[in-house]
Amino acid sequence: MDQQYSAYSFISCEIDRAILVITLNRPEKLNAYTGAMGSEIEDAFRKADIDDEIRAIIVTGAGRAFCAGADVSGGASSFDTSGAHGAGVFGNRLTGGGPRSGSGFVDAIFRCRKPSIAAINGPAVGIGITMTLPMDVRIAAKGAKIGFIFARRGLVPEAGSAWFLPKLVGLPQALRWSISGRTFGVEEALSGGLVSETAEPADLLTRAKEIAWELTSQTSAVSVALTRQMLWRFAGAPDPFELLTIDGPISRERGSHADVREGVASFLEKRAPVFPGKVSTDMPSQYPWWKEP
Repeated sequence: MDQQYSAYSFISCEIDRAILVITLNRPEKLNAYTGAMGSEIEDAFRKADIDDEIRAIIVTGAGRAFCAGADVSGGASSFDTSGAHGAGVFGNRLTGGGPRSGSGFVDAIFRCRKPSIAAINGPAVGIGITMTLPMDVRIAAKGAKIGFIFARRGLVPEAGSAWFLPKLVGLPQALRWSISGRTFGVEEALSGGLVSETAEPADLLTRAKEIAWELTSQTSAVSVALTRQMLWRFAGAPDPFELLTIDGPISRERGSHADVREGVASFLEKRAPVFPGKVSTDMPSQYPWWKEP
């Protein structure tokens, strides 16, 4: 294990070929979320983003749960930030001299230039499911339960989920799941478009790695990074015209890059490509094309 991914208390990491597997690691608490866990997820994603040895990221849970939601061991006051427990759940802290919430992991996942896969191995409710929404693929173990339970706790959907969920499953489905706050099985999650497939629990992580390899083994790391951001950032655009001002110049600049020469040569020579481009050094001059908030 690369030492940069080893100094965590609430998650564990391993590298399998070019895949970083992040495991939520509080099995005795059903991997209940705290702000400290969110900070560790954020840190691992930000490190993977700039690590050219990592091509994809999988997130799963230790034991029988993926994540049973926020840690409510503080009782009825678990979400009261005037107390230590509530403050720890929301993860308010000072970072870089200014206030920052524990939801920085959403930003880290969304901006990451590597594709990510949620391998939902068991119950995933509340933030346990909303943390997966910025990821690119979600698969679930048969028998797992899912729930956007916020309305049943007097809360509102968090971690940006009121933005992500309708994009993934459509507004009518997002409204029904979020307003009712009920839990449902993976069959409903599959038919509703929240997960792309289900697997037997023992096979889930293997299947997630197969998907990760499918996404990355014959693709350019730079192309994947750009494609991921283009699809996410323009998914809600009212028309294609701003996108056209981006994709044309990027395509022309990329056309002279060694990645493109390798992609064409490998196709003509009927062999697997070996792309030399790295996200750390070879992103095009147009990237990033968006203004930071």
